Amino acid sequence: DSLADAIKAFKLRSGIEAMFRDCKTGGYNLESTSADGQRLMALILLIAIAYTCAVLAGRNSRQMGLQKYIGRLKELNRLHRRHSAFWVGLYGQLWVGAMEFWADLAHDLMRLKPSKLPYFRKGLRAMSLIQSAL
Repeated sequence: DSLADAIKAFKLRSGIEAMFRDCKTGGYNLESTSADGQRLMALILLIAIAYTCAVLAGRNSRQMGLQKYIGRLKELNRLHRRHSAFWVGLYGQLWVGAMEFWADLAHDLMRLKPSKLPYFRKGLRAMSLIQSAL
């Protein structure tokens, strides 16, 4: 009944809205599957498991200070974080996959600019930490 309770309830509501966005057009595109009945229930269960894994990985990545490697931390004049824990977890996994896919090219490019090697090593360290968060 107090202002603090109202603010707490509103924060919970905004978290639920973010989850719906993540499960729909912002992440898994649930509405474009046209699934119904048993297939829809199985898909929702699978998405719930995947969503939980992505959120946990995103939280771990944030706690380890790795979000800056995955996406922008915050924009100027913006009060809230740019990306949810779900987004950080999901794209952290994609970032690691891309680094593994392009590893040979990245190593070749680093040979061309040895002065940038410390930054490359920092990125590789971040990649291994993100993998441990997954």
